[in-house]
Amino acid sequence: MNKPEIMTQTDIAGPAPRHQTTKVMVGNVAVGGGAPIVVQSMTNTDTADVESTVAQVAALARAGSEMVRITVDREEAAAAVPHIREQLDKRGITTPLIGDFHYIGHKLLTDYPACAEALAKYRINPGNVGFKDKRDTQFSTIIELANKYGKPVRIGANWGSLDQELLSKLMDENAASATPRDARAVTREAMVQSALLSAARAQELGMPKDRIILSAKVSAVQDLIAVYQDLAARSDYAIHLGLTEAGMGSKGIVASSAALGILLQQGIGDTIRISLTPEPGGDRTLEVQVAQELLQTMGFRTFVPLVAACPGCGRTTSTTFQELARSIQDFIREEMPAWKSKYPGVENLNVAVMGCIVNGPGESKHANIGISLPGTGEAPAAPVFVDGKKFRTLRGPTIAADFKALVIDYIDQRYGSGAKAPESVTAAE
Repeated sequence: MNKPEIMTQTDIAGPAPRHQTTKVMVGNVAVGGGAPIVVQSMTNTDTADVESTVAQVAALARAGSEMVRITVDREEAAAAVPHIREQLDKRGITTPLIGDFHYIGHKLLTDYPACAEALAKYRINPGNVGFKDKRDTQFSTIIELANKYGKPVRIGANWGSLDQELLSKLMDENAASATPRDARAVTREAMVQSALLSAARAQELGMPKDRIILSAKVSAVQDLIAVYQDLAARSDYAIHLGLTEAGMGSKGIVASSAALGILLQQGIGDTIRISLTPEPGGDRTLEVQVAQELLQTMGFRTFVPLVAACPGCGRTTSTTFQELARSIQDFIREEMPAWKSKYPGVENLNVAVMGCIVNGPGESKHANIGISLPGTGEAPAAPVFVDGKKFRTLRGPTIAADFKALVIDYIDQRYGSGAKAPESVTAAE
């Protein structure tokens, strides 16, 4: 009897090569063309309220959003945009602002040239830029203004506001076909065509390809994957990814991560946004954190040091390791904006906070600095490992505080201006 052949994989699988797209400069941020995948977010303040909008843009930028979209829906909002840009510049915040236009964008950009100048990019929805005979005129006006001010545009088709004339045309053609497709497939095709036809029209009006970004957002994961696969296969425009109306809390995080994770693994996507419905009074910056963690977890970019911590079990009835892991992670994220210049490379740091002896020592050795806290019934001792070697054993009621101090000391010595080899943190026990 022949033995079954055993398949082995000696190399770790990685993502597909990045889909080659045309680089677009949005202010000082490169999108596409092989540039790092960009994290984007959007304010939910009334743009006419300059103070609130500046505060939220500043918070999003501090959290790591590299571009921020703001709603420009009426005259008061358009009038406020240059003041928002001015206040951000005074704070030293250079994050590009993207104007989100629907229905009357052509009029607002025409009537408020200071708004048109202050924005780094215009977002156009081909499904509601205009209707019937006015559609091309109003779309053309926005493109001509973008050309005048040298601004790129994102042409963003959306499942919830799709061009109904185009959809009806494709549905009629499908019904008359000998092999009609599913209605959802036709709707996805309408999404792709809406974006591509609008991009072609923008180029006819003199807009170069290196000022055009496309998106085609839907709210269902499988539809989103299919739409973006088609869009990428049929063009080399820069692509913005996002699952629209993703939802609140864990539902929105899981849905967005599932959809965008698959597309990113396939090499599709140049900029992303995680569109989370915030909890009442919730922190808007959560969507930035999720986007960063998605890109970092998948190995595309590095933003903040990683803190590994075990999930806990019956061996870890104490909450010490949970509290310590959270304390260190929060501390690192809060300090990262200042650390970017003070500690170059600190984003590559790995910290382990483990709860018992089963996996604790092993995981701690794999981290730059790690601790194995005593589990239930274990001796009240916590070995600390630095760069794979036993460094010290902590004991007593101040274990958590002592380890946090060691982490801070390690960061200063490893990544500070006078960086030394980590062994200078003192000799091992």
